[in-house]
Amino acid sequence: MLATHDLWFRYQDEPTLKGLMLDFSRQAVTGLVGANGCGKSTLFMNLSGLLRPQQGAVLWQGKALDYSKRGLLALRQQVATVFQDPDQQIFYTDIDSDIAFSLRNLGVAEEEIARRVDEALTLVDAQHFRKQPIQYLSHGQKKRVAIAGALVLQARYLLLDEPTAGLDPSGRAQMIDIIKRIVAQGNHVVISSHDIDLIYEVSDAVYVLHRGEVLAAGAPGEVFAQRELIEHAGLSAPWLVKLHAELGLPLCKTEAEFFRRMREKGIQ
Repeated sequence: MLATHDLWFRYQDEPTLKGLMLDFSRQAVTGLVGANGCGKSTLFMNLSGLLRPQQGAVLWQGKALDYSKRGLLALRQQVATVFQDPDQQIFYTDIDSDIAFSLRNLGVAEEEIARRVDEALTLVDAQHFRKQPIQYLSHGQKKRVAIAGALVLQARYLLLDEPTAGLDPSGRAQMIDIIKRIVAQGNHVVISSHDIDLIYEVSDAVYVLHRGEVLAAGAPGEVFAQRELIEHAGLSAPWLVKLHAELGLPLCKTEAEFFRRMREKGIQ
């Protein structure tokens, strides 16, 4: 269980996070949305133990987070963060060494490391560029290497910060497939993103943050249908929700589902 209880955090005088009550264990994929400055990045750093709240708590396995060196090490093997900029997480020039780095620090046997690295690279569709030097990889390929570096830990929760930022349409579609594969293995994913259409498509639940508080929470379709609330948060509704609201067309989760239903109705 990964959750927060009445979590408050401030950098100076003004609180950045205000009494957050969040539970990321209820659904497989949880989306976090909000305008710049709403507290998403600060929340991620609290969830990973990089920051410590002044009041309230991050709950892990039903208990307040243990901030000792041992406690944080145990947390980060189960709750892994992938930052927006993959260059913040990649340190080696060859892919295998970079992905294996954390496992070698933990003293995992080389045979087991090789198995986990191979599985992670397969999961993120990186086998075909595995032997390329990292400096020659595209931004999207580096993102997949960074995700593989988290997956080898066999973490139960993966925190993804802007996973589709900087990706072309093909790379974005591939990232969605990767997220679905991670979830299919029984893991939880928390996504912080300005890509509202991504959040709507892949999330099972969504939290809307505004100035450090939860403005709305629930199923994506229900939350994003609240037009005034979404605008108050400085956001825009997903395009599929807009079509539903403005034209009375079926509310669908994906573009493929929408066009299939249109064909079924005889609308070309």
